[in-house]
Amino acid sequence: MPCDTATPAPLGTATALPPEDRPRIYVACLAAYNNGCLHGRWIDATTPDEIMAEVRTMLADSPIPGADEWALHDHEGFEGASLSEYASFETVCALAEFIGEHGRLGAKVYGYFGNDLDEAVAAFEDYAGEYRSAADFAEELTRESGTEIPPSLDYYIDWQALARDMALNGVILVFQTGFDEVHIFWTR
Repeated sequence: MPCDTATPAPLGTATALPPEDRPRIYVACLAAYNNGCLHGRWIDATTPDEIMAEVRTMLADSPIPGADEWALHDHEGFEGASLSEYASFETVCALAEFIGEHGRLGAKVYGYFGNDLDEAVAAFEDYAGEYRSAADFAEELTRESGTEIPPSLDYYIDWQALARDMALNGVILVFQTGFDEVHIFWTR
């Protein structure tokens, strides 16, 4: 059966969606895919109902009559967070909202918790803040706790080792999102 084998325009071309950071998914028609045709559509991760309406339209336009199955074959704007080929549209939208709120950090936390969105959301309840380094966090925590450090001993304290021990002992989680940019979470 003949089909349109044109692939979707790559990002950055005149026919692609504007290069915005909003998350979107590429939903493919499995009937066309299984018959050697690439047919699908990039869809913004807005609401499950809007995504489903776009999928129905895409399936109705399929080169294979009666097409009714689809799969997520690609995604972008999720800051590196992974999505299953058969993720529900509710999951897609919830993850898109989470990434929209927390960005790259959210994606890293989501991945750390095994792509469990509930765990990732809960982790932000224990967010301690952004620091230049985990050592800066350890030093600030110690000084703000009221511990008096005599100036003669100040240079002997290895704040980096203290922060490393806190992470190794499961007291904190450290996520680096850039040069001189780490995010600290208390563990439960």
